[in-house]
Amino acid sequence: MVCVCNATYCDTLDPVVLPALGTYVKYESSKAGKRLERSEGSFQRSLRAPGLLLTLNVSTMYQHVKGFGGSLSDAAALNILGLSRPAQDNLLRSYFSESGIEYNLIRLPMACSDFSVRPYSYDDVPHDYELKHFRLAEEDLKMKIPLLHRASAMSRRPLSLYASPWTSPAWMKSNGDVRGKGTLKGQAGDKYHKTWANYFIKFLDEYAKHNVTFWAVTAQNEPLAALLTPPQFPTIAFTAAQQRDFVVHDLGPALARSPHRTRLIILDDQRIHLPHWAKVVLGNATAAHYVAGMGVHWYLDGIVPASCSLEATHKLFPDHFLLYTEACSGFITLRFSVSLGCWERGDHYSHSILTVLNHFVAGWTDWNLALDLEGGPNWVKNYVDSPVIVDSSKDVFYKQPMFYHLGHFSKFIPEGSRRVGLHSSRQCLICQLEHVAILRPDGALVLVVLNR
Repeated sequence: MVCVCNATYCDTLDPVVLPALGTYVKYESSKAGKRLERSEGSFQRSLRAPGLLLTLNVSTMYQHVKGFGGSLSDAAALNILGLSRPAQDNLLRSYFSESGIEYNLIRLPMACSDFSVRPYSYDDVPHDYELKHFRLAEEDLKMKIPLLHRASAMSRRPLSLYASPWTSPAWMKSNGDVRGKGTLKGQAGDKYHKTWANYFIKFLDEYAKHNVTFWAVTAQNEPLAALLTPPQFPTIAFTAAQQRDFVVHDLGPALARSPHRTRLIILDDQRIHLPHWAKVVLGNATAAHYVAGMGVHWYLDGIVPASCSLEATHKLFPDHFLLYTEACSGFITLRFSVSLGCWERGDHYSHSILTVLNHFVAGWTDWNLALDLEGGPNWVKNYVDSPVIVDSSKDVFYKQPMFYHLGHFSKFIPEGSRRVGLHSSRQCLICQLEHVAILRPDGALVLVVLNR
């Protein structure tokens, strides 16, 4: 089941209005077709609940929430801009406005990712250690920057942007190619690593000229991506020790010296690497000083439980946040990358978000904001699914169950909220209920329940 939107129609939500004392507002989505359907009710005085009773405990406070969002890849930008202007506005409003699900996080690739139509970097002039030839691409100037301004203008909440590099210019890489897997030439502290650190600063400088500022950067998208990706996939490999040394000698000092107040996120890879990665990098006091948090991708979550990866890391390093920085359905599938209307893929999103919020994660970022019917474009044919699928030939886009599942979190849990205690009167093995309780900055309580 999908919602079909076009230039003249798209489903909308009303802005959230807090309920009066003693009453509640409920939003429900279902496989049968409810999509964030709103209803109201009053609390009963009687404490005799025949079934399951969930008890909130606001005196037990856990992590602060940073927020929820998605990624403005080149592919997402191309798909959005492939629609007519009114349809584009409906799509952006669906994600960012009060009549939509109010995302506040946007992840942006630094130059190309696999979800581009071509491999490229911002400085392809060999041995340009001064980065004199550093230039943003057409993809930034004509597509991503204008879309960021439009999203920001529609949003009531301040947007937090963060950028992730997939690859450096070819001349800095051991394999001599933007495509494929290589390491950065040399070692931490040398001219290649210094230049690569300054490349981040140049990126922030150039975007700032267009009035776009970044809350954070990640040190490298999937530094151990060789585990999962096609051979042409653009990446730079780092071990935890190499990332630690790059942060200590190059990237940390470069960010600290720069005029930007941009935070630094490490890992940006699967949670099977936790807590080991955190121990190696944050175990170094200098690195820990430069780093704000750890980014996590969801793809191998089934292999290692959240308690011995996420929670174990939080216990070791409680002052560094955990943030889910990438997730999508339809990866490495033998059947369909895009499965229009698939409820189970939405269910999987909610299950992931509930699980990780209950294990000290501060927020959750989806991968591409919009893809085409094939799950692209992607120049290594690594097609996947997205909450919004665009059919530009008909000037329509489809909002999938994943979109509404995400909305149950993003619309109601603003930045600065805190997870609070939640006790279940009994473990109900048959009913398969998953839940989280959140206290908002305005004092309202949010309870999200998934019935699987």
